[in-house]
Amino acid sequence: MFSLEEGESAVRLARTVIDAHIKGEKLEETPVPERFLKKGGAFVTLVTFPDGRLRGCIGYPIPLFAIKDTIIRSAKSASSEDYRFRPVRPAELDKITVEVSLLTIPEEIIVKKRKDLLGEIVIGRDGLIVEKPKQRNKGLLLPQVAVDWGWNPREFLEEACLKATLPANAWKDCEVRVYKFSATVFYELTPRGDVLQKELSDD
Repeated sequence: MFSLEEGESAVRLARTVIDAHIKGEKLEETPVPERFLKKGGAFVTLVTFPDGRLRGCIGYPIPLFAIKDTIIRSAKSASSEDYRFRPVRPAELDKITVEVSLLTIPEEIIVKKRKDLLGEIVIGRDGLIVEKPKQRNKGLLLPQVAVDWGWNPREFLEEACLKATLPANAWKDCEVRVYKFSATVFYELTPRGDVLQKELSDD
């Protein structure tokens, strides 16, 4: 888990990167906690303010880079390379809030019977990755998505399958791999405003 102070650093870094990237300015060196120099996965999510519509979301679930670099790469991509949206324009920068999810390493869920997958997923704790390697299908949903939409474990699995462009019931296929991970999520309450930690569950 990450502290609120670390979360503030993560969100401020992502905001600084997005501002510089969209304005075409040089990115100034931003101090980060020492922990951010270790490898880790992260996602950066952009949300329109105040209506709360998704404006971009990209990240790296596997710890390929230092957390600092993961946030930098994700922030740039979320603001300009998410295929679902046009790139953010400079005039929008004060009309979006930034959210950073700091991830644990995904672990494959191993069960004897496929129906047992449902009992291994905890809404508010787990994010999901569904993958069918032979077809190179892969889809990821962050933990907060299931909370925001009020999904149960079956619905969450089905939506993860659809995100991977597979049938909703593909999780029953033994060739489909399901991974789970957790996230500590921090977000701007208002554009450039206070940074809070998002409560995903009552645990």
